[in-house]
Amino acid sequence: MLAGKGITFDSGGISIKGSAGMGNMRMDMSGAASVTGAVLALARQGAPVHVVAIAALAENMPDGGASRPGDVLTAMNGKTIEIVSTDAEGRLVLADALAYADARLNPAALVDVATLTGAVGGALGDDYAGLFSRHDALASQLEAAGAATGELLWRLPLHASYAQDTSSTYADIKNSGEGGAGAGTGAHFIGEFVSREIPWAHLDIANVAWNGANDWKPAGSTGYAVRLLERFVLNYEAIPRGAGEGGN
Repeated sequence: MLAGKGITFDSGGISIKGSAGMGNMRMDMSGAASVTGAVLALARQGAPVHVVAIAALAENMPDGGASRPGDVLTAMNGKTIEIVSTDAEGRLVLADALAYADARLNPAALVDVATLTGAVGGALGDDYAGLFSRHDALASQLEAAGAATGELLWRLPLHASYAQDTSSTYADIKNSGEGGAGAGTGAHFIGEFVSREIPWAHLDIANVAWNGANDWKPAGSTGYAVRLLERFVLNYEAIPRGAGEGGN
C-alpha cells in the first residue's frame, strides 16, 4: 500500500504563509502524484504485484468554513486531533488515508510519501529525502531501492520524546510540535494512525520534490519517489508483522 499527500494548493489556511514563494505551493500534491505514478508504471509493464495507491486530496485555503487553530477534529479511526497550526494540514489528510488503509485493506506494508515539512531540508539539504520507519527491514528495502534509482533516502529517528512534543491537553494528539525536530514530530504524528504491527515507513520529500531545470528535466516537479517506489515494489520481500525495532 502506497499513500500520498495531495494538497493541490497550500496557502497555509488561517495560519497563512508569507507571499514569497507561495505560488510554488501547487507542488504540495507531489506525494500523491508520486504514488500514483509508481502504480501506473507498474500497471503499464504488467508487473506481477498487488499494490494499491491512495491519493489523499484537498486544498488548504482560508474561508468561512476553514479549520482554525484551537479546533479539535476527529479522524476516521476516532482519534481526536487538536489543530495547533492549519499549515500542518497534510498530516491530517494522510491520517485518514492511513487509517482507511489500516482498517479496510489489510496491507502487508504501508509507505506514505509527503512534502511534509520544511525542517527535513534543514537536516538533509536537497541530496536526500527523509525516511522514518519503525521497521528496520522495511527501511532497508526502501534505502536499497533509493540507492538503485538515485533517489536517495536518509533514515531519521522516531524518538520517544516526540510523543510528548505532540501531546495535547484537549485531544489525543496535536498536529504540530513545539519547535525542535519538526520532521520527526510530523512523522510521529502520521505513525499514530497506523497499527504498530503493520510495517510502515514515511518518506518526507519536501526538500527534493521541486527544483530548477537540469540536463534531464525542466524547472518544477522532479517526480521524486516514482522510480524508487516502482523498484521497491518490484523487489519487495515479505516482512513479518509485529512491533518494529526502529522507534516509537
